[in-house]
Amino acid sequence: MTIANEQTRTEALVNYADASIQRVTAVNAVEYAYRDLGDSDVPLVLLQHFRGNLDNWDPALVDALAADRRVVTFDNVGVGATTGRTPSTIEAMAHDAIAFLEAMNLQRVDLLGFSIGSFVAQEVALIRPDLLRRVVLASSAPQGAAGMHGWAPEVIGAVGAPEPNPQGYLDVFFAPTPTSREAGQQAAGRIFGRTADRDEPTTWQTRQAQYDAVCAWGIPNHSLLERVAAIDLPVFVANGDSDPMILPRYSYLLAGLLPDARVTIYPDSAHGFLFQHHRQFAADVHAFLQEAD
Repeated sequence: MTIANEQTRTEALVNYADASIQRVTAVNAVEYAYRDLGDSDVPLVLLQHFRGNLDNWDPALVDALAADRRVVTFDNVGVGATTGRTPSTIEAMAHDAIAFLEAMNLQRVDLLGFSIGSFVAQEVALIRPDLLRRVVLASSAPQGAAGMHGWAPEVIGAVGAPEPNPQGYLDVFFAPTPTSREAGQQAAGRIFGRTADRDEPTTWQTRQAQYDAVCAWGIPNHSLLERVAAIDLPVFVANGDSDPMILPRYSYLLAGLLPDARVTIYPDSAHGFLFQHHRQFAADVHAFLQEAD
C-alpha cells in the first residue's frame, strides 16, 4: 500500500472548495482519488450519493464538519477519478471502501453515508465493525424494505438519465417550496462552482452498476431486515421530510431495527436536506460524534 501524495496532512487548514485531489493505491491495485482536510484523532469518512463524485459534496457542509475534525471524502472504485470498474452490489462497494480505509492506514473511523453511500456504510458496519466508532446514515433505508425496489419513474427520470439534469437535481434534492428551492439554488452554486482541480465525471457504467446495486438492495426480504440488528454501534439516522427518493418512513424503520439509533427528520427539505440544512446538520453530527461512548 502506498500513498501517492504525501501532502495529506498539510491540507488541514484548507477549505473544501480549495482542497486538492490526492491519490492512494490500495492492495486491490485500485488508485483511489480523495480529498482530506481538518484534524482529529478519529476521522470522519464520507460516502457519496448515487452518481456523485468528490465535487458533489457541498463545500459548506464539509467545511462545517471539518471545523472540529478531520474529514475525508473519496471516490469509490470506478467512480470519478478512481480507477477500476464500479461493482454492481453494495457488498462489493463496501469491500472496496474498506480497501481504501486500509490504504489510508485509518484504523478506526466515524462513517457518514449519504443515499447509496448509506447502504455501503451499513454493509461496512456489518463486515468490519471494529473499523468504526459511530455511524451517520443520511437519506437511508435498510436492505430488504418493502417498496424500495427501484425508484419512482419521475425520480429515475430526473436523476438517472444519461446526461445530468440540473432541474431534475433540484426536483429530487429539494422540496417544492420557495424556501427549499432557494436553498437548492444556493447549494448548487456552491457544489458546481468549483473551477480548479475538478474531479472526473461519473460514467454511464457507474450509473448502471449503482442502480443495479440499489435495485438489488431494495428487493423485499423480511429476513434481510434483521441483518441491521447486528450493527451494535451508535447510529444517527437523518432525512428530509419530503424526500421522494428514499421516503422518510424508511428512516424510522431503519432506526427501529438498529439497537442504538436516534433519528432526525429535517423540515421543508428533501433528499439533499444535509446541503439545505448544512449548519444544523453539521451541528447535530458534531453533537452525536461528541457523545460519550
